Amino acid sequence: MSGLGARDIGHRVVVRHRIPGGLTDVIGVLQACDPDGLAVRHVDSTVHEIPAADVTAAKTIPEMPLRPVDVDQLFLTTALGRPAVERAYIGHWLLRASSGWTGRGNSLLPTGSPGMPVSEVLRQAEDFYTERGLPPQAQVRLGSPQAEEIQTCGWVDARPGQSDVLVMHTTLDHVNAEPGYAVQLAEQPNAQWYAAAFEGPVPEVAPTVLEGAAKAVFASVTLDGQVVAVGRGAMTGHWLGVDAIRVCADYRRRGLGTAIVQGLARWAGPHGGRRTYLEVLLENAAAMATYTQLGYREAYRYRYLTNR
Repeated sequence: MSGLGARDIGHRVVVRHRIPGGLTDVIGVLQACDPDGLAVRHVDSTVHEIPAADVTAAKTIPEMPLRPVDVDQLFLTTALGRPAVERAYIGHWLLRASSGWTGRGNSLLPTGSPGMPVSEVLRQAEDFYTERGLPPQAQVRLGSPQAEEIQTCGWVDARPGQSDVLVMHTTLDHVNAEPGYAVQLAEQPNAQWYAAAFEGPVPEVAPTVLEGAAKAVFASVTLDGQVVAVGRGAMTGHWLGVDAIRVCADYRRRGLGTAIVQGLARWAGPHGGRRTYLEVLLENAAAMATYTQLGYREAYRYRYLTNR
C-alpha cells in the first residue's frame, strides 16, 4: 500500500487503484487501513472501500487549503440559513422580525447597497421595529463600510456587556469524520429535541424560525434513555450552517458537541455541502476550542447596534 499505515488514519490521502477497464484515483481522508484494504472518506461523505489487491499507489497529501471566503456573501448566507418570520428588503438591506426571539431574527442586516441614503434606511428601520414593539437593531459585520455608516448616524453598541460574535468556517472534509456517538437525524424536531435545546419553556416563535429553512435537519444523541445533545443544520447553496448546539450539563466534556457537528456534516455532503459555518460568542472559550480543533477558522465578527 505504498507505505500507508494506521498512523495515517485521519490524514488526507490519494489512492490509485484498479477498476474494470483501467485505473482511478480517490482523494479523501483515510478512515481505515489494514492488510485487507483501505477506506477513504471523500469530501461528499462517501466512503470508498478499496481491497488491498487493487491498490497500485497510495500516499498522504497536504490538507485541502482553507481558501478565503467572500465575507459579504457569507454574512447574507447566515441569514438565509435561519430565516426570520418576517422579512422585508430596503435595496439589499434586510429587515427581520421574529417576535423578539434572538438578535439575528430581529435586526437589520446591512449587505450590499440599500439604494438610498443610510439615514433614510435607518428611519424606515426604526419605524419597522417600533410598529412591532421591538427595539431598532442592526447586525453589523465589524470593519464593514455599512457598520461605519450606521455608526456615523449615531447608532451605538446595543450590548456593551456582551462579547462580539465570531463567525467561523471550514471545508466539510475537516469535520465529516465518523462521530464517536450514534447521531440521529430528523427532518423535523420532536418534543425531546426541543426539551434538550432549551433550558426553560420553548419560545412560541422558535419552531417557526428553526424549522423555517428550505433544507434543514435536526441532530440528537440519546444516552441513558434521554436526549442529551442536539444541533441543527441548514443548507444554503453549498454552505452548511450549524447552530442550536447544546449538550446537557451532566454530559459535557465528552465530545458530544463534536459528534453533533460531525453528524450534521455527514448529512450535508450528499446534499451538495462543501463548506460549513457556525457562530460562537468570543467569551465561550470551551466552544471556541472545540470548533478550532475541528478545523474551523475565523471569517468575521459581528455585533448589534441600536439608536437607543
